[in-house]
Amino acid sequence: MAALQGVAFDTDRHADVARFSHKGRSFVLIKPSTFMNLSGKAVAHWMKQEKITPDHILVVVDDLALDLGVLRMRGQGSDGGHNGLKSITETLATQSYARLRIGIGNNFPKGRQSDYVLGPWTGDEIPLVTESMNKGAMAALDFGLMGVTEAMNRHNG
Repeated sequence: MAALQGVAFDTDRHADVARFSHKGRSFVLIKPSTFMNLSGKAVAHWMKQEKITPDHILVVVDDLALDLGVLRMRGQGSDGGHNGLKSITETLATQSYARLRIGIGNNFPKGRQSDYVLGPWTGDEIPLVTESMNKGAMAALDFGLMGVTEAMNRHNG
């Protein structure tokens, strides 16, 4: 999303941060610099810093349970075993925040999950990853402009 909007990230407290405006709306993007299982610390800090309530955040995560390239947006829900979402839920003391899951598939041998998640994409996967990242950016932009229900209607399925 930052690249599509022509903005760069700057390092700040607990996260790299980028800002832009689009159609009269202000967007603040953060990439937590904490460990994933401490993502809630970064999210809570920036929510307080920017005076944002949970209904105005969208957390974007990778998801092994979804096939590569599949997007799924929800207005709330469980962490689904994702340590980053677990940390955010515990820190905010609510599951009522939107999340956009971007499927990365689960094409890895038993016990090699971290190698798969942190490893490079193959040549065949790169076009699909690029397409899903662009679709994810559009879904996130629609969330900020129209809200979670309309964004879900446009981008799920």
